Amino acid sequence: MTVTVRSFAKINLGLHIGARRADGFHDLLTVYQTIALHDLIHVSVHRGSGIEIRCADARVPADQSNTCFRIVERALAALRAQARVVIEIEKRLPVQGGLGGASANAVSTLLGLERALKKSLPLMDKFRVAAEVGSDLPLFLVGGTVLGVGRGEQVYPLEDLPRTAMVVLTPDIGVSTPKAFAAWDQLRLKDGFENNGEQQVRSTKLTVAMGSDRMKELSRALSVRLSEQYSGAPRGRGRAENPLLALVRAGIENDFEQVVFPEYPELCKGKQALVRAGAKYASLSGSGSTLYGLFPSRAAATIAVVKLNAEGWTARATSTLTRRAYWSRIFDC
Repeated sequence: MTVTVRSFAKINLGLHIGARRADGFHDLLTVYQTIALHDLIHVSVHRGSGIEIRCADARVPADQSNTCFRIVERALAALRAQARVVIEIEKRLPVQGGLGGASANAVSTLLGLERALKKSLPLMDKFRVAAEVGSDLPLFLVGGTVLGVGRGEQVYPLEDLPRTAMVVLTPDIGVSTPKAFAAWDQLRLKDGFENNGEQQVRSTKLTVAMGSDRMKELSRALSVRLSEQYSGAPRGRGRAENPLLALVRAGIENDFEQVVFPEYPELCKGKQALVRAGAKYASLSGSGSTLYGLFPSRAAATIAVVKLNAEGWTARATSTLTRRAYWSRIFDC
């Protein structure tokens, strides 16, 4: 039996990077938002044992380093099941693009495997297995608008923001997330030297304090904006503003831009191009290289795509995806 599952992408609505932890990860605070762009995952089970990954894109690993391989390995053990599992990945999302493609692929593979085996893991076990494989996998077990904390694996569903038109820009650049984190650490270390006027490594206490302050700032901004949008308070005359556009204008930024843009100036130019094309807000997603712009209407996004493609960019119009839409479409292939 072969099961086909849509593997939807995500963007980050702001991403603040906190202190580096004892386990080597960083504390993060972000709002994940699923979007309508997707890959397709085909999962089939057969007699025997083993895991086979098939993908026409040579950049996608076919060995144990693939997130789909690793999640199937853990899921079979948790389900106490034996089978030969074949996973075919039909790539439509960019590789190393910051849209969570590999993580989404893994979660869609898990969902497809459960359906193919006619066995399901308890929900908490699914979250545990997903978090073991990667930091941003659990968000794809929620969908819609999701708060991510910890190293990003602790996820909390937020009230869905309305569907919003957007344009995704995919420069032909691959950004390594580990290298981006390393560059961030170097930037913070340099800031510590300059701010303290001392040629010595910053203390862990200072690093943690700075990270904690940044987390509190964004947390307060999110709380204020979300409470304003959903409080039911009068908003004055005229059409109410899209809450998502209001939220991102509350000063929310992606910290990775501080280290990725200097390394890849083309990405900074891409963000500027989105704004010139009419985006009300533009940002890097994750560590990149994908950029996105939010637009007031589908028509505005469509016009922007024509303009951006004429300028030599690779742009696609799409929209954010609410939780209900996410789950209603994931198996509707």
